[in-house]
Amino acid sequence: MQDFSLFFRIGWEHIISWDALDHILFISALAVIFQLDQWRQVVILVTAFTIGHLLTLWLTVTGYVEFGNKWVEFLIPVTIILTALSNLWKVDDRLSQNMHYIMAMGFGLIHGLGYANAIRFGITEGQSLGWSLFSFNIGLEIGQILVVSIVLVLGALVVKTGIKRSWWINTVSVIICLKALLMAWERIPSTHH
Repeated sequence: MQDFSLFFRIGWEHIISWDALDHILFISALAVIFQLDQWRQVVILVTAFTIGHLLTLWLTVTGYVEFGNKWVEFLIPVTIILTALSNLWKVDDRLSQNMHYIMAMGFGLIHGLGYANAIRFGITEGQSLGWSLFSFNIGLEIGQILVVSIVLVLGALVVKTGIKRSWWINTVSVIICLKALLMAWERIPSTHH
């Protein structure tokens, strides 16, 4: 049970901390196009993201996949930029939401590579990899649901003031996109050794 609380806390802190801003931005970009009464769909969306990153997390921690950390750190804000931009090119609500499920799962694979080091260095001899990954992902999932809840409630409050929902989605998406562009710029991998 001690292992569960340790890895649960690592997962929780990996989404609910200032150091996790890139992950918070990604989850917010995914959630902003949904309304409060669509919360079940957003929980499924976040779970698709969790499944995506759980897969690469496991593959990376077990040594089946290796990927340069600098490239992963660069690609994470790129996933945020693409998600935020997709919010701006909204053609149809259903199509946009379905695209978000695909992006959540696919981009979750990239984010999982970023989580791998947090897990790899936390596991000591005698600890179960499966239990550690499960605990980490439960903490992460609950943190993500908290972020989603905040985004959905803020969106509902903003719309209640008379501001158009499209303005809320576009404004939040542009802010997220600009912040992610800055992050990507700062993380461009150097080809020099």
